[in-house]
This record gives sequence, C-alpha cells and structure tokens, in this order.
Amino acid sequence: MRKMAKTLGMAMLIFVLLLTGCSNSSSGEAEGKTVLKFLHKWPQPEYAPYFEEVVKEFEAQNPDIKIDMEAIADEPIKDKLRVILGGNEVPDIMFSWSGEFARKFVRAGAALDLTPYLEEDTAWKDSFIPASLQPFSSDDKNYGIPLRFNGKFFVYNKEIFDKYNLQAPQTWDEFMNVLETLKQGGETPIILGNESPWAAIHYLTGLNQKMVAQDVRMNDYNPRSGEFTDPGYVKAMEMFAELNQKGYLMDNVNSSSHDMAKQYFFTGEGGIMYVELEEFQNVEDSLSANWGFFQMPAISEGKGNQNYITGAPDGFIVSSKTEHPEEAIKFLKFLTSKENAIKLAEQIGWPSPIDGATNPDTALQQVVEGVDTMKQAEGMAEWLDTDVHAKVADVYLANIQLLLDGSKSPEEIIKEVQAVAKEVQSEVE
Repeated sequence: MRKMAKTLGMAMLIFVLLLTGCSNSSSGEAEGKTVLKFLHKWPQPEYAPYFEEVVKEFEAQNPDIKIDMEAIADEPIKDKLRVILGGNEVPDIMFSWSGEFARKFVRAGAALDLTPYLEEDTAWKDSFIPASLQPFSSDDKNYGIPLRFNGKFFVYNKEIFDKYNLQAPQTWDEFMNVLETLKQGGETPIILGNESPWAAIHYLTGLNQKMVAQDVRMNDYNPRSGEFTDPGYVKAMEMFAELNQKGYLMDNVNSSSHDMAKQYFFTGEGGIMYVELEEFQNVEDSLSANWGFFQMPAISEGKGNQNYITGAPDGFIVSSKTEHPEEAIKFLKFLTSKENAIKLAEQIGWPSPIDGATNPDTALQQVVEGVDTMKQAEGMAEWLDTDVHAKVADVYLANIQLLLDGSKSPEEIIKEVQAVAKEVQSEVE
C-alpha cells in the first residue's frame, strides 16, 4: 500500500507540474528583487508575445520587480483556479472571468479589495469604460481589473442578405422572419457549432436576460437565493430550441466545433453567426467588407431590459494573500495603461476597456462600432456559465445539447436547475 501511495503521489506530482507549466524565471534570477507571480490564460502563439513584451518593458522600467509569468489555456485554467482557491500557492495576480466566477473568490476571502486603489488614483479609475468595471464589483466594492471588454453579436453575410432584400432585424419577430426567408431560399440561416456547449449557452445568456426581469434574474443568479422559478427561463429555452426545431440551425450542430462552424461561415455557406467582438477581425479577414452585425434583437414580451447586451469583461484579481499589493497594483496599472491598451487593440485585435484605446486608428471599424454599442447599452448580460454558481452552470452545460436534439424538454431541464439551485443555497455561506 505504501508503494502504491508513493506511485500515486509521484503521478499527482507529475500532473501538477504539467498543469502549472514552466515559469519564465528561476529563483536565482530574482535574487534581491520583489517577485510577482502572474497567471493569465493566453499561451497561444498569437497572444503570448503581447504579454511577454509588456512584462519585459515593465521589468525594464522597474528593475526591482521580477514578474514570474505563467499562462494556461482557457479550459485547464478553470481547474487550476479551483486548486488555487483551496491552497496556499496563490499567484499575486491571476486571471478571472467577471460575474459569479470572480464573486466566489470574493466570498472565499481570496480576492483583494481594489476599491481603495481605484479611489486613490481617480485618473486610473476614470480611464476605464464604466460598464467594464461593474461586472467585477460585489457589495459596491471592486475586486477585479478588466483587460478585455467583450460583447456578443450576430454577424451576417451581406451578399446573402442582399440576395433576399433583407435588413438587420431589430426585433425577435423580424429575426425569425429573416431566418424563415433564408431557409425558404435554401440557405443555412444560422451557423452554430455546439460541440463545446458554451456556444449555445451564449444564446441562453441573452435570452434569459431579455425574458426575465433584472431583479428576479440577479436574485436567481445569486447562489444564496437562486430559485429559477420564473417562467421566463423555460420560455428562453423554448425560443432557443425553436431555432433548431424550425430548421434554422446548421446540420450536425452538436458535433461541430465553434472553429469548424466559423470556417463554414467564412466560406459564405451560411447567413448568420453569433460571435464575440474579438472575432470580428477573423470575419473581416474572410469576408472582407461584405458583412455587417447586429445585437440580439429585442423581444416584445420579455420582462428584462431590452437595452442590455450579452458579453462581459475579463481580466485580473489580486490575491488577498499577496505580500506585495503595491507592486501588484503598479503592474496592473502598467498593463492597463492607455499605451498598452492601444497595443492590445493593434497587435491582437481585442476590444479594450480603456476608453478611447479602441478607435479607427487602432482597430477595425466594426470593432470600434461594437465597443460604442456596448458603451451605449444600459447593462451587460454576463456569460451564463460564469455568472451563476458552477453547479448550476454544469446543469445548463450538460443539458443544452439534449435540448437541441430533443432528448430533454425545457421544463425538464429547468426543474433540474431549480433542484441544484436549492442544493447550492444550503452549501453557500
């Protein structure tokens, strides 16, 4: 048994080493310097150089500080952060989605209250688009600094729309008429790859928000009080399922990845696709100027604010355990400076939360217009799978493919959501 335990221990050690990756510095290199551990989620070759440049420049300007940077991709970092939440080896600065994902760190006392630093440096605070800071707040305090300001929009192929004399719809009824026209013309109305079910969850993010009153939805998304008994949740699922029932979604929707679906759309085979603002450059590269965009249309019977937009910022929180809060804030100020925000827009094409950084000189015109649309919105419907408790999110994620293939009804799924929400209430302090 002792030998087996030792073997298992070695296996776990190897797993942890693989999970955490390699840092950019050794302890010897950091002698006599303040070392800040910095964890982000963009190891991809198209993104990593930006962070490497920023860190290199910061260290050059602050020779007494060493940034120990680590990058772990989107899905693995969720597991990494769960481990971090219960352990002692916590990065000083770490990536976080906004909404409930960040609030669980706040409830656990793991996130540093950044409000005093923002209030002290009003120029820094005022440099952010206000809507980008709000999703990182909890009990009127701010616990996160946004790096990206991302929204969700329907993009459409102008050539196909012109063929049928179609205009971008403003209401859900107009939207359904557009889809029916495209279907009758032999086109694939909507391209959606839901192999990873977050893609469909983004539809429900907006539909929940538009169908359910804001105060009710916020009460339900709060793990301490969530019930999900409002009929709007079932109706939102019915409306989404109807898109597939009426033949408006592409074939093999549950077995196609989001990237596969994008490539299909880029070949001009489909009329509409729901994408994030940061993906606009991909659309432009493939369709040139022959495309347009619109936000999720208003729903006349919906009880939610119809002038909200689906999307959310993501960025960084500072560990409450950090021994170097001043240095951590100094790095975050540098990372989110106007100069680096402009680089973010120019080099990567990401919409920045820094007001004015995304402009016609730094970004695609449609990205600029998308950011303007988000600034004018009255609020944001944050990604459903990060804005509710993880257990509730898991119910949605596990069932959304079954909803599309008809294996489960909206009523059955929402009953499961209600049961898990009740269970969560008893678990959350």
